[in-house]
Amino acid sequence: MKILGLTLVAIVAIEHFIIMYIEMYLWTRPVGLRVFRNTFEKAQNTAVLAANQGLYNGFLGAGLLWGLFHQDEAFAYQIKMFFLICVIIAGFYGAYSVNRRIFFVQALPAILAVISLL
Repeated sequence: MKILGLTLVAIVAIEHFIIMYIEMYLWTRPVGLRVFRNTFEKAQNTAVLAANQGLYNGFLGAGLLWGLFHQDEAFAYQIKMFFLICVIIAGFYGAYSVNRRIFFVQALPAILAVISLL
């Protein structure tokens, strides 16, 4: 179960780096428009906000990597749990305020990681 938990944490981290990249660099390009279901006009008007949001997603991914590679196992566990809970809260809020799909993309993998780590 420990290996499954660590694998899920790594997947959530990678997912957040991918989201960061799309939000920061591909927001107004076809991939970003398709992933976030935006029009080009809306994407242009929100590009700065999306880049800021992408930066925060990168911080979540970095925090999870920090937890994966920290030498002190007890502290690493706390780091991973903290950042996973942040991802879960962000996923619930995004599902409530933007699109229910965010729950399945963001919150559910983090919930599964928390369960596996417990």
